[in-house]
Amino acid sequence: MATRHLLPLPLFFRSLVRNRPPTVLFFSNSTMASPPSKKVNTSYQFPSSPSRFENDVTDASSQVLIPIANGTEPLEAVITIDVLRRAGAEVTVASVEKNLRVDASFGIKLVADALVVDCEESSFDLISLPGGMTGAERLRDCGVLESIVKRHAEKGGLYAAICAAPAVALGSWGLLKGLKATCYPSVMDKMPSDVTKVESRVVVDGRAVTSRGPGTAIEFALSLVEQLYGKDKADEVAGPMVMRPHHGEEYTVTELNSVGWKYDSTPQILVPIANGSEEMEAVIIIDTLRRAKANVVVASVEEKLQIIASRKVKIVADVLFDDAAQMQYDLIILPGGLPGAQAFSNSEKLVNLIKKQAESNKPYGAICASPAIVLEHHGLLKGKKATAFPALCNKLADPSESENRVLVDGNLITSRGPGTSMEFALGIVEKLYGREKAIELAKAMVFA
Repeated sequence: MATRHLLPLPLFFRSLVRNRPPTVLFFSNSTMASPPSKKVNTSYQFPSSPSRFENDVTDASSQVLIPIANGTEPLEAVITIDVLRRAGAEVTVASVEKNLRVDASFGIKLVADALVVDCEESSFDLISLPGGMTGAERLRDCGVLESIVKRHAEKGGLYAAICAAPAVALGSWGLLKGLKATCYPSVMDKMPSDVTKVESRVVVDGRAVTSRGPGTAIEFALSLVEQLYGKDKADEVAGPMVMRPHHGEEYTVTELNSVGWKYDSTPQILVPIANGSEEMEAVIIIDTLRRAKANVVVASVEEKLQIIASRKVKIVADVLFDDAAQMQYDLIILPGGLPGAQAFSNSEKLVNLIKKQAESNKPYGAICASPAIVLEHHGLLKGKKATAFPALCNKLADPSESENRVLVDGNLITSRGPGTSMEFALGIVEKLYGREKAIELAKAMVFA
């Protein structure tokens, strides 16, 4: 057995990790407007350590608006939606386009709940903007959204943005004036001069929350949960997600029986999705592998292209599974989500395709519920070591290596849950393209 350190940290960062400073930086700002009295105690003191505002929003049905656009970074949008809905928030996903469906980055198609123009008269406890340069520009240029966010901020509402959106949207609207904020590293120069730039993974200043990119999206989303509901709730939500203990630390992929994963020119990868699939896992895998220039086919095992994932995110597949099954793949990867995994297990055609993949000594893998519910159930883990979602590891015939966050055994790769999805995807990238490519991608996504 070999434990390979996929992403070594620079020496200066190792010294920071030893002291383990918080990945979320908090600042007070006396010029921010006081939030509505029915929601908060206006005499709050901003905390000096990660915890929510004193007596801040505690209603489990907090109203949240997440606008999306053509070119939105889907990973950032979906993670924020997923995590906030896990916390109990009522999240409205609103398109700034003329249609509910948006063509997000990396060919991922999402369907909104509403149009932004239909949200103009609504009130929200939080408005959070995802990034993606093209998407952030389209958010910025939407006059209705600008009006909604400015009115929300003037009333003291909590507002947030990640990646390009802090500089491109919030900054251009004047909503970061006099505040400390962060954004994607390469667009820091687009931040207005009246904003204090901070190179931290998540920054909270007054009622504004900003973050850096795809690799900080889970931390960003959990910080929003903390602002709405408090640290205990954020910890409660984070627990089942199998989060990394310390963000930014070196992480490992454990490999047994190492073999090379072969392909001709461009890896052909199949990612099936179903109603109830875990959207965070599916989108992180698809997004990351397409960034690496793999050809990823997203196939619906349902009767329609559009599926409704476990936290009600609506995703449109590229093809129906029957069409996808006509092709051959260098790799088949199953996202988790218990209902989605059960749908995979019930799909005779999908199971047979994975069995042919295994018999041909071609790579296949799964995360979260799918290793136990699909692969184990159909004999696809025979003679293999695997991991799965912690509560389902008792269903594995051999759980001896199940504590590993990402586990490779020959042509099989498995992982544990939403919080290990990025490591899982990067582990796949390393097996296909090599360690250097995985490190380069992890840095570009601000994961390392």
